[in-house]
Amino acid sequence: MQPNNPFTWASGWKSPIYCDNRITLSHPTIRTYIRQQLATVIQEKFGSAVGCIAGVATAGIPQGVLVAQELGLPFIYVRSKPKDHGTGNVIEGDILTGKRVVVIEDLISTGKSSLQAVTALREAGYDVAGLAAIFSYGFDLATENFKAANCPFITLSNYNALLSYAEEHQYITRKDVEVLREWRVDPAHWGV
Repeated sequence: MQPNNPFTWASGWKSPIYCDNRITLSHPTIRTYIRQQLATVIQEKFGSAVGCIAGVATAGIPQGVLVAQELGLPFIYVRSKPKDHGTGNVIEGDILTGKRVVVIEDLISTGKSSLQAVTALREAGYDVAGLAAIFSYGFDLATENFKAANCPFITLSNYNALLSYAEEHQYITRKDVEVLREWRVDPAHWGV
């Protein structure tokens, strides 16, 4: 937590907190747990008709590969923009159009990059069942964006659960919680 030296997100928002799910990949027990839980929620939420897993570049790629392996499914990934050399692909891997795909992301803030990948997949002929992620900040904007895109999503954890756990285990103080809740109300204007 860095309220006096906030992180700057790609969106330009300032944040006293940064959720870096890439770190989980360095820890086999945690990595295995996340892989298994994502696989379970995908089966529960989207059913057994899923034929492919698609990771969102870059942080959704390793998680997506792990989940595809767990489920025994093909894997592809979606770039944020076409490759500027070679084939110029946005979607990498064997193109399996018509397949029902679940998109994997590490976290959801506004949903912009995740939904950009969903759009690219739909335009390429995939049937996007929905999206699964490790974490969501729980912004209303993200919920509205996913609803407008007709793309259901599910996450393993969220901002409120993170704050509760961190406070309960004394990683943060009550004062920290107040700052973090204040930021969560209007992140676009916090610290400006």
